[in-house]
Amino acid sequence: MASVLGSSSTAILSSRPRSSQTSKPSISSLTLSPGQSSGKKFYGRIGIHGKRGRSQFHVAVTNVATDINSVDQPQKLAAKESQRPVYPFPAIVGQDEMKLCLLLNVIDPKIGGVMIMGDRGTGKSTTVRSLVDLLPEIKVVSGDPFNSDPEDPESMGVEVRESIMKGEKLSVVMTKINMVDLPLGATEDRVCGTIDIEKALTEGVKAFEPGLLAKANRGILYVDEVNLLDDHLVDVLLDSAASGWNTVEREGISISHPARFILIGSGNPEEGELRPQLLDRFGMHAQVGTVRDAELRVKIVEERARFDKNPKEFRDSYKAEQEKLQQQIGSARRSLSSVQIDHDLKVKISKVCAELNVDGLRGDIVTNRAAKALAALKGRDNVTTEDIATVIPNCLRHRLRKDPLESIDSGLLVIEKFYEVFS
Repeated sequence: MASVLGSSSTAILSSRPRSSQTSKPSISSLTLSPGQSSGKKFYGRIGIHGKRGRSQFHVAVTNVATDINSVDQPQKLAAKESQRPVYPFPAIVGQDEMKLCLLLNVIDPKIGGVMIMGDRGTGKSTTVRSLVDLLPEIKVVSGDPFNSDPEDPESMGVEVRESIMKGEKLSVVMTKINMVDLPLGATEDRVCGTIDIEKALTEGVKAFEPGLLAKANRGILYVDEVNLLDDHLVDVLLDSAASGWNTVEREGISISHPARFILIGSGNPEEGELRPQLLDRFGMHAQVGTVRDAELRVKIVEERARFDKNPKEFRDSYKAEQEKLQQQIGSARRSLSSVQIDHDLKVKISKVCAELNVDGLRGDIVTNRAAKALAALKGRDNVTTEDIATVIPNCLRHRLRKDPLESIDSGLLVIEKFYEVFS
């Protein structure tokens, strides 16, 4: 892994200056009232406010501001300190293919995520969760439950976009990219968001509570044992991954919000195959095997024992490597837009995809993006053949049509075709 990671410059991210006035992003809501409306504010949710009268409800549109409590900041710092310690990413021994795929997705989220398949106890979940410390900071609209980007309309909630069109000033803060875990037993309402029916019955108020997809917008959605996920949740993920938006239809109310996330899944192939539709949504596919070298196995056991004995001391011993890798990722993200790939190399990539009978064009697009991200990680502004050779098996392996009589690994088929075309 050390050979893959080159030197880079330090990045200092600065946030947009706050306006002198307290600006609050407005969130659209419906008010039900017989004459005058009465409402309540909800932090991080969309409310429908009203007072019940004798006559039937009349519908009027109002705006609800999202309150930002000044006490939240120290609470967040205290919560961060009380979180359980995460195993540091540089301390993970081996599994270079998996680590590289994860790093490339952090550098360029448009690659589309990673599917990690491998044996039990090979560190899949540990590696993914250790990525949290390396995630860079991004600009978000303060108080917005959807992590809206103040500069990209595609990643803005409807309410934030309307506020910008009206010329309102929005408070912008820097925050770390979210990593959201999707439990196997999650309900569809918890994933998509739901209407609080209890408030509707007791207070005459219908409040929309954003779900996990809203929290994962512009972040990472991690599904452990993704091949065991219920079909109805797979359908929800497919819909959001395809459109980048999540639409909730509940109790006569339609709410849409952006849901653009890096989808990371892990699982054991012995426990079941993944649906082809969902498998194609993962940009890259990493295969993880059990370490066979006795010395490496001993090193892994010893490192884990050190971490369990004193997590803080263990994390501090890898702090310098962690910070160096963070700086390298920041530098690669900034230089990504300037990386070029020759037209001749693009043609050869597409020729490999065509001769392997890869359905659609996602394989071509992802291979180009991953090769550029790897070049940026190495500190170069031009993609080389070596970069393509490194990433193309991970980008195409899971897109090949499976032949039940074929005994050769699909990754080897991709490599054979690559050398045939690029020679």
